[in-house]
Amino acid sequence: MLLRMAVCARLCGVGQSRRCRRRQRHSQADQDSDSEMDMDEEEEEERVVGKTKDEPNGSSCHNSRGAGPSGAGGLGCADTGPPHPQSLLDLPPEILVEIFSSLPGTALPNLALVCKKFRQILNTETIWRRRCTDEFGMRDDLRKMEIVGMSSRDLYVKLLHPYRHILGLWQPDIGPYGGLLNVVVDGLFIIGWMYLPPHDPRVEDPMRRRPLFRIHMWEKNKATVECMYGHKGPHKGDIQTVKKDEFSTKCNQTDHHRMPGGRQEEFRTWLEEEWGRTLEDIFHEHMQELILMKFIYTSQYDNCLTYRRIYLPPCLPSDLLQPGLFKGTYGSHGLEIIMLSFHGSKAKATKLTGDPNVPAGQLTLEIDLNRPVRLPDLEHQRSMEEVSRLVRGVHEEAQSGSQGRDAPSEATQVTPPQEAEGSGSAPPTGAEDDEPGAAACSDAPEPQPFVLPLGVMARNEVYPRTCKMCFYGTGLIAGHGFTSPERTPGLFVQFDDDRFGFIWLELKSFSLYSRLTDQLSHAQAPSMERFEAMLRNMQSWTS
Repeated sequence: MLLRMAVCARLCGVGQSRRCRRRQRHSQADQDSDSEMDMDEEEEEERVVGKTKDEPNGSSCHNSRGAGPSGAGGLGCADTGPPHPQSLLDLPPEILVEIFSSLPGTALPNLALVCKKFRQILNTETIWRRRCTDEFGMRDDLRKMEIVGMSSRDLYVKLLHPYRHILGLWQPDIGPYGGLLNVVVDGLFIIGWMYLPPHDPRVEDPMRRRPLFRIHMWEKNKATVECMYGHKGPHKGDIQTVKKDEFSTKCNQTDHHRMPGGRQEEFRTWLEEEWGRTLEDIFHEHMQELILMKFIYTSQYDNCLTYRRIYLPPCLPSDLLQPGLFKGTYGSHGLEIIMLSFHGSKAKATKLTGDPNVPAGQLTLEIDLNRPVRLPDLEHQRSMEEVSRLVRGVHEEAQSGSQGRDAPSEATQVTPPQEAEGSGSAPPTGAEDDEPGAAACSDAPEPQPFVLPLGVMARNEVYPRTCKMCFYGTGLIAGHGFTSPERTPGLFVQFDDDRFGFIWLELKSFSLYSRLTDQLSHAQAPSMERFEAMLRNMQSWTS
């Protein structure tokens, strides 16, 4: 960008002047500060225009040698020139508007420092409307600005640009429970939506959303932060950027969160929103204790929270299925949100929401894509002993390291599902693949019948009755307070591109996972390295 600005300056004939060197120094300093976007009119008049008596019309560039418009240093600044433009200043204003509209908004303040003509053109509404549209996806919402008397430039400079760093996905620091916050541009607002899983056990229902805060410019033409927590409507709040990829929210009127009926009414309302039922409907005593514990723990924050940025996992053509976010059943803990990602021959499921046993941020599932498991016929699938024998056989080999990359054993042979329903004598396929998980990522096999073994508890009895492939994996279990964590063997079952399951052998339970299909912008990881570093940090937050 500095090179581009230097070229513009030379074309305008200001590149050698002492004044323009000052402008370049100002430009460099402004580029390193977010305050560059606060283009106050009086300040800009002094910094950029630098009104002097030797600039009668203020539109021509100053020549360091004192030459007039046709001097050696004044190329392109003359009132009359050759028929063909020799500088940017010779171009018609409408062409300059089109050029400037294609530049990123962060570059426009530096461009305004070149000369007065550029600064005047940069006041054009078309330029800033284009920036709001291209960078923040605003289109029809811009028409509403006419009603509230707001310009696109004010919207960009005072709202969108200053708060651009908080757009995207975040995990709140709520102890073991975690969460998922999505900050988006929504109309003329920036809104922080807390994403909540569906009511247990309806794992395939869409996500629920609750607004926690919003930022707008309806009052006094400046950005205003409002807390949306509670049931009395918007009230005063604050947002502070703690450090890179971290920010905090604070409610300045927590009395708006209180209800006339006291804590009992607050609990009943929270329970209805969180679980879709009353406490009397929940007969399991242990589950009642977990629910009360979560309410007491989470309500103490009063929407004064710290958030850390998280990314969506990168996607590679070799991935078993599209990585992303999924909702999953976790027994009496209800539904939780996990992030599925692929790392060579491993697939990992990391908790975004958690519980007192295994908190948010921990690696709940780890799948070995080099260890596929061939399911027996339906009759033998119903036997917990048979399924456990197959999976534990692979587990012992994985623990001892004897399997390596040799030919798979009987338990891990990869057989086309249509042949696996028979006697199992068909020769294995996929053993010759060299790439990690190559057997899993080859042409999709035909679905085969699937049924849970007898005695395995399923929170949701409505699960797919066919699957594509199965793999050995481990699941993380722990005592209350994340005590004595242990990775135990299990079976990963891929049903289709949007659903998978996991059979926990130790717990004799089944978790069903369904993809979160919401569109999440500003959330892609810059690189695989940054994403993996984020996963490591997430585990340290709650360890």
